[in-house]
Amino acid sequence: MDIVMIAPSEIPARRANTLQVMKMAQALAIQGHQARLVAPTSQPLSRGPAPDNRLAWESLAHHYGLEHRFEVAWLYSNPRLKRYDFSWSAVRWAQQVDERHPLGADLIYTRLPQAAALASWKRIPTILEIHDLPQGMAGPWLFRMFLSGKGARRLVVITQALANDLAGLLHPTQPAFGKRIKALAGASSLLQELEQLMIIAPDGVDLRRYVDLPEPEQARRMLQTTSIQLAPERFTAGYTGHLYPGRGGSLLLKLAERIPEISFLIVGGEPAEVASFKREAEARGLKNLFLTGFVPNADLPLYQSACDILLMPYQQRVAASSGGDIARYLSPMKLFEYLACRRAIISSDLPALREIINSENAILAPPDQPEAWEQAIHTLKAQPDLRSRLANQARADAVQYTWEGRAQRIITDKGHP
Repeated sequence: MDIVMIAPSEIPARRANTLQVMKMAQALAIQGHQARLVAPTSQPLSRGPAPDNRLAWESLAHHYGLEHRFEVAWLYSNPRLKRYDFSWSAVRWAQQVDERHPLGADLIYTRLPQAAALASWKRIPTILEIHDLPQGMAGPWLFRMFLSGKGARRLVVITQALANDLAGLLHPTQPAFGKRIKALAGASSLLQELEQLMIIAPDGVDLRRYVDLPEPEQARRMLQTTSIQLAPERFTAGYTGHLYPGRGGSLLLKLAERIPEISFLIVGGEPAEVASFKREAEARGLKNLFLTGFVPNADLPLYQSACDILLMPYQQRVAASSGGDIARYLSPMKLFEYLACRRAIISSDLPALREIINSENAILAPPDQPEAWEQAIHTLKAQPDLRSRLANQARADAVQYTWEGRAQRIITDKGHP
């Protein structure tokens, strides 16, 4: 199929949603589809598709850790119009006919509700993926437009918790969110449509990038060619990802302070966040905390493999790049990378994360109890057999969460979209 993915954010960027859509576009291409991705840009000189040149692709591939090429184009989006102008132009772009696309797109796949509503209303086969409940004044209306449109083919949600809450909000006994939708169409018909279209698909991982990784000490030696000078023989705990509020930054600082005999490797974060983190570490006199800042996704497996254990200290409230709280519906990409990396994991014990992890593939700890995390780290450091058992089970579980498998399920489950 000729599938057009409409990205919700500018590309390239460091936002997780851009990484996710690029991984999904690659997965669709690997599955044999003619995958095309179109992204917004606020640069007026970039109107229309950007030049398709090798340098641009190589830069994107390194940034996002891509190995399989697909078409990428950019369309102008006025920042003041909240992606409505981009949604319109992107749907029109998907319908364009040329020599390479004689019938236009067979399917539109997007996380942008404006684009999904418009495409479904225009009867274009459309898949909408959502990672949170529809937000704001327009969100419920756009969601209803997608569901009731003739083009709706699939609604992808990332966790069972989100699926349950969506169904609950459309239930006739629910007055709040459902009321705003019921004013436009019958709740019972929309609930039936939701149940027919919805599929639960957690995020994924590129397993082939996590094959034959070096052992931790060897990986630390390899990183000595960078600005990060980890002592190769020193036990190391690692964290990769953003440092937004709720990601556990304060807990990481406390752990580094409590356990000075091990190294803490923090990979990722925006420049301002990293600078703030460094200032706090210096104020506490921490010598065992190493921050890299942003690392391209292509290089990330080496940094993760340099760790003896990997930490996922999400808190009860977790800020997204947009500022909203996403703790209830978490399906973080780092979780699947951690599983694939074959390292023991210590994770916050949160309901959304328990959909993937358990006591067989990780140690679960209360997010607000540093002493429990400290004890878990000491336990794993002292018991290499336990580390190995958890790591091997994590790797075995990662096999079911590939991006390619995810794409195939979404496209083929419940019949052809």
